Amino acid sequence: MDKRLAIVTGTSGGLGASIATNLTGAGFRVAGIARRSVDPQSISQDSDAYIHIEQDLGEIDALGDLVKGIVDDHGKPFALINNAALGTDGVLPTMHNSDIEALVRVNVTSPIVLTKYVVRHMLSARRGRVVNISSIVAQTGYRGLAAYGATKASMEGFTRSLARDLGPRKITVNTVAPGFLETEMTSNLGDKNLDRIRNRSALSRFADVDEVAAAVGFLLSDAGAGITGTTVTVDAGSTA
Repeated sequence: MDKRLAIVTGTSGGLGASIATNLTGAGFRVAGIARRSVDPQSISQDSDAYIHIEQDLGEIDALGDLVKGIVDDHGKPFALINNAALGTDGVLPTMHNSDIEALVRVNVTSPIVLTKYVVRHMLSARRGRVVNISSIVAQTGYRGLAAYGATKASMEGFTRSLARDLGPRKITVNTVAPGFLETEMTSNLGDKNLDRIRNRSALSRFADVDEVAAAVGFLLSDAGAGITGTTVTVDAGSTA
């Protein structure tokens, strides 16, 4: 119970798993939340470092009990990383309303409500870190990602205002905006589009999930204590 606890959502693969691995390697205990099961040893060989919780974060009414259970069993969290998101694409005029609603529920409503319950415990401790995972699409746009881009832009606005609210209690709130990553979420863009995106970046490659995870780790470190209300972009120079 002496290690700082970080709650990380979407740890069943890709960026979320990398963030969890990075943080356990840095000495954090991580409570990972995902719809799918995860072998804790795939995150850390230390059996006490990673706790996995299977939960559909789209079930908004269950989030209060989820946080209460984590606190009761593992203590108050030092950090929350809102990483879980849907990556549904589609041209807006032909998107089904249910797909749009699901994107907003999982990508916006869920992390805001989850943050509400988590930061209550940070306020009483007078310390904490919140990191919201966005995307460069929030600023640059991308064809077929209008609804997804809107959800990520929402999280950046949420970050800036929440940083003002929580700053007096020594709680920082920041966003990390990755560029396109070679993960399950981007695999449906197709090789041609992925090659075009890769070649457009200053480094002629995608950012790596471990590089994005390292940025999250920095914001949770003592060296990141003076950074709040901002967006850290990790995109291999795609927006340079």
